[in-house]
Amino acid sequence: MVAYVRDRRRFFLFGGSRRVDPETHEHRAEVLLESLLTLGPTFIKLGQLLSTRPDILPPEYIEVLSSLQDEVPPADWADAKVVLEEELGPVDERFEAFDTDPISGASLGQVYRGRIDERDVAVKIRRPGIETLVETDLRVIRWSMPILLYFVDESRSFSLGNLAEEFSRTIREEMDYEREARMLEEIKANFAGDEQVRIPAVLESHSGPRVLTMEYVEGTKINDVDELDAKGIDRGEVAKSLERAYLQMIIDDGVFHADPHPGNLSVTDDGTIVFYDFGMSGSVDEFVQQKIVEFYVAVANQDIDAILDALVEIGTLSPDADRAVMAEVMELAIQNARGEAVEQYRVQQIVGQIEDSIYEFPFRLPKNLALVLRVATVVEGVCLTLDPDFDFISTATDYLTEEGYREESIRKYLEETGEQLRRSGESLTRIAPKAERTLDRIDRDDLYVRVGLEDEKNVFAVLAKRLIYGMLLTMSLFSMGVLYALGAPEASIVAAVFGAAVTVQLYRSFRKRRGLKAEPQFAKQRFRQRQREK
Repeated sequence: MVAYVRDRRRFFLFGGSRRVDPETHEHRAEVLLESLLTLGPTFIKLGQLLSTRPDILPPEYIEVLSSLQDEVPPADWADAKVVLEEELGPVDERFEAFDTDPISGASLGQVYRGRIDERDVAVKIRRPGIETLVETDLRVIRWSMPILLYFVDESRSFSLGNLAEEFSRTIREEMDYEREARMLEEIKANFAGDEQVRIPAVLESHSGPRVLTMEYVEGTKINDVDELDAKGIDRGEVAKSLERAYLQMIIDDGVFHADPHPGNLSVTDDGTIVFYDFGMSGSVDEFVQQKIVEFYVAVANQDIDAILDALVEIGTLSPDADRAVMAEVMELAIQNARGEAVEQYRVQQIVGQIEDSIYEFPFRLPKNLALVLRVATVVEGVCLTLDPDFDFISTATDYLTEEGYREESIRKYLEETGEQLRRSGESLTRIAPKAERTLDRIDRDDLYVRVGLEDEKNVFAVLAKRLIYGMLLTMSLFSMGVLYALGAPEASIVAAVFGAAVTVQLYRSFRKRRGLKAEPQFAKQRFRQRQREK
């Protein structure tokens, strides 16, 4: 924490920021990982959430914290058995067989395998005593958040504030297994008849607020590429099916599975994707759905201006961001998403432009998009693991075309263009009389022009500040000399201290503002680099 604060302000309360090399970031991330594991389930879940937030943490942290998805120690069976029997009754009476070794462990619960009516089931049990522990940890996070927000810039403060609210809400929702069952059944109904997606059915007779029993569906873990290859499964088709499934959930259905890390996805022998664990699930309203469609259509058309407009309208890009620089970033992002190589020299050019023109982190994350970004980030990583050359844009474009969204976008554009032409025609009919009235006023010397001077860079304010500092410095130097001559050394020291303070302020007013120290991160570029390092 102290190191991070000093990265922002070298001397805690003042001073410029300092550069941190990737090795230092990676070491700190390892320390953070160990701390989160020590602090327990709530902070493990917080780390999992942070591992999908590149708007808050550097990529080295994202890389290290992603290991939290699978490295969660299980609770003792004796404790889990108490919760299970309090909800359902004696284990021996409710289950024909029950394996007391968990098949998977999560930060808030763990899953066991059992047997009911001659069919295998998966039984998810909430960790014993987790409710009290979570509420205590949430209070600690809530109390510490104002201190943390003081040391970050405005845009990251915005994202961190939303993260805290989102985490508090989602972790409580994840502990409610009745809600999870409802979300699972709704999403399952949306994919009825889709042979590429399978979602386990819920056994309501053996489920409750702290226990969720589902049919057991076996499959190969989605990131076990060697096993998938051994079974002859087309990994490229699996990646395409996964992206299309999430496009349907977010754009069409408005409700989606929000925790697509490899531990929650598997593939059957015929290539069907199985979704597990719907504790983290979300919904999007029509406005967000429409803006996401506009964004994807703009990406498909490679319309950079439309992409930036969509990001601004949805609230993820600051309206004050330098559009020219962001356009360069978007062009490289599209090139990367299409599987094309991104030249390092172009990245370095953009880094220079960012440092010269962007002074605050330009991206923000509204609350209603937090889970959507989480899904996009994790799905991207899974798809690249399946197929390093996977073309996200081509798959999204095909989906939008098949579902009629691109045609709808064109129709809407034509309607808006027609409306603009109509308004332009009406305006033209009003120009002639207005021009005549203006000429009449000029002829009568009765025309006044009001001029407003725009000063976006506050040049006049800076000049006025420097002028005042200069006058104060002159006054302090004069006072110091007079007081010393009059035999008042103590008073002259006070004047000297005041003059020194004014000098510092005057010097700072001439310093050039530092640009944002950031480098665009491209998933495929990082993935290929890691592959070369192995």
